[in-house]
Amino acid sequence: MRQDISDLAAFYASPLGQAARDMTLRKVLESWGDCAGLEVLGSGYAIPILAALSDRAIRAVAVMPPEQGAKAWPAAHRNRVALAAEDALPFPNARFDRVLLVHALEESSQPEVLLREMTRVLAPAGRLIAVAAARNGPWAPFESTPFGHGRPFSRRQLAEGLRAAGLEPTGWTRALYVPPLPWLAGWAEGFEQAGSRLWPPLSGLILMEAVKQTLALQPRPERAGVRRRTARRGATVGASPQPAGRRPAGA
Repeated sequence: MRQDISDLAAFYASPLGQAARDMTLRKVLESWGDCAGLEVLGSGYAIPILAALSDRAIRAVAVMPPEQGAKAWPAAHRNRVALAAEDALPFPNARFDRVLLVHALEESSQPEVLLREMTRVLAPAGRLIAVAAARNGPWAPFESTPFGHGRPFSRRQLAEGLRAAGLEPTGWTRALYVPPLPWLAGWAEGFEQAGSRLWPPLSGLILMEAVKQTLALQPRPERAGVRRRTARRGATVGASPQPAGRRPAGA
C-alpha cells in the first residue's frame, strides 16, 4: 500500500525532509545540470526535485499513482501534475528527455511494468535516474520516513530492473548519510561529507542513471578493418560515487 500524498508532503516540509531533498538534488544536478532546454518527467513524488529544475527546462511535469494521490504543483502557476496508473501514462511515445523516479519503485506493485512505461515515454538516447532506498542503508528500517516503506533496492537489483525494461545503466551513486533522526537534520551536510569518504556503503539512497538506447543499422566492416577497442563489461560512467559537492570527472 502506497503512502498518502499528505504524508509525503509533510515529510518534505520538515527539516529532515529538506535535508533529504538537498542531498538528492545535488546528485541529480551533478548528472543532468539544470536541464536547460529539456523536457523532464518526474514519477512517484518527485516534486521537491522537479521544482529546482523547472525554471530552465522547456517543460517539467509530474505524474503520481492514484493509490498515492496527487497535489497541485506549482502553487502559483498552471498545474503540471497528472494522476495516472503506472501502466498507462497519458503521454505519447518518446516525449521526455529526462525521467526521474522518486518514491516510485519501492511501493510499486509492478515495478517492471512501471519501468517499461517510463522507457516508452523516454526519448531515444534519453536519460533516466531511479532514486531508491538502499537495501542495507540506515533509512530503510525506519517507517517514520517515506524511505522506510515498500521494498528497498540493492545496486544489482536496480541495474537488473533497468536492463529488463530496455534501459542500459550508465552510472550510479549514493546519497543521504545522515541518520533518519529529526534532531540531526542540521548536521546533514557534515554527515554527507564524512559518509561519502569514510563509510560509502551506509548511504540511505542509491541513485542509478540509465540511457535509452535505440538499435540502428551498422555499416558492414571492411575485411581488413582496424580492430576497435570496446569498454570493459560492467564499467560505469557518469554518476559514479563521488564525495558530496564534487562533480564527477568529465561532467
